[in-house]
Amino acid sequence: MKEIFEDTATAFALKTDSELERAYFLFKLIANEPLVKIGTAVTNFAIKAHLPVEKLIRASVFDHFCGGVNEEECLVVADKMFEKGVSTILDYSVEGQEVENQLDSCYEKALKTLDFVKEYAAIPFIVFKPTGFGRFKLYQKITEGHSLHKDEKEEWQRVVNRYDKVCKKAHDLEVSILIDGEESWMQGAADELAEAMMRKYNQKKAIVFNTLQTYRWDRLDYLKRLHKDALENNYFIGMKVVRGAYMEKENDRAEEKGYPSPICESKKATDENFDNVVAYMVENLDTMSLFAGTHNEISSYRLMEQMEAKNIEHNDPRIWFGQLYGMSDHISFNLAKEGYNVAKYLPFGPVKDVMPYLIRRAEENTSVAGQTSRELTLLKKERKRRKI
Repeated sequence: MKEIFEDTATAFALKTDSELERAYFLFKLIANEPLVKIGTAVTNFAIKAHLPVEKLIRASVFDHFCGGVNEEECLVVADKMFEKGVSTILDYSVEGQEVENQLDSCYEKALKTLDFVKEYAAIPFIVFKPTGFGRFKLYQKITEGHSLHKDEKEEWQRVVNRYDKVCKKAHDLEVSILIDGEESWMQGAADELAEAMMRKYNQKKAIVFNTLQTYRWDRLDYLKRLHKDALENNYFIGMKVVRGAYMEKENDRAEEKGYPSPICESKKATDENFDNVVAYMVENLDTMSLFAGTHNEISSYRLMEQMEAKNIEHNDPRIWFGQLYGMSDHISFNLAKEGYNVAKYLPFGPVKDVMPYLIRRAEENTSVAGQTSRELTLLKKERKRRKI
């Protein structure tokens, strides 16, 4: 089993020679942390100053990590991936909205995307971020237990209505919906809202999936409490399990405000927490559906081994593996070749609006030990195989 992720011919089958060279060039840049910091600062400045850099961004980092500026462009990518057995999660990667018309726009985009994907077997999921549907500070105020003013109560009801209408439509169309995780100091309110949607729309199977960021040491206990509630109230849990994307921000805030960090004390502890959460879900598949979002080969192998030990079919609809577009193709396409359910997050949206997402990807690749060097090693291997 432990050889499958070495197959670069399968991993990069969809990449032309020039796309392979672009990927190699990008990951070499990302491997240089000072360069990433300078590049992100310059890019942010250029976009805010309305300098003509969008074509350059589009031809390099955007097209590597994103499907396009709209759904139609994403379809070309989705169809190609589906030919190799890899499904798509359409991700309108605009976040952190602050005013009602922007929030309504994200909500309407989610409804439109559901209509768009309902006929496509290649796109079994859509996704949204809590801060696409409501203001960060409002989630934070509720999470911290502060009472809301009258206008804030009305504002929160609009957030609840956005969630409810999108989740109801997903339920009616039988398209699964992933709700992303965000920072811990606003996540409590987002979790409660996702739980309410699960109770309402996961009566027969998991349609609504919340996200567990397992770099938080409390997430397994949270899942166990949720499991108890699901058993008592007869609904299914859908959960996307990831390591997490805001570690430095979380630790910095905890230090600044003088509270214990919600983040595991080490990378090893995070890895163990991720694997323990996944194992718990595999043990309870009668009431849970798992979307394992990981770029970690060892965690992927562990889940494969657990499925084998329990005689779970590779394509059991309750277990999905997921990676981000533009990363870990050696995991995605080789798992798909073995018959597992695999989906890639395919971000789309206007270039300037997707920049926060792209910057996070660059920073994440820089900070995760071994991620970029592994990508480079595999790209080198494929270049050699193709004699580039």
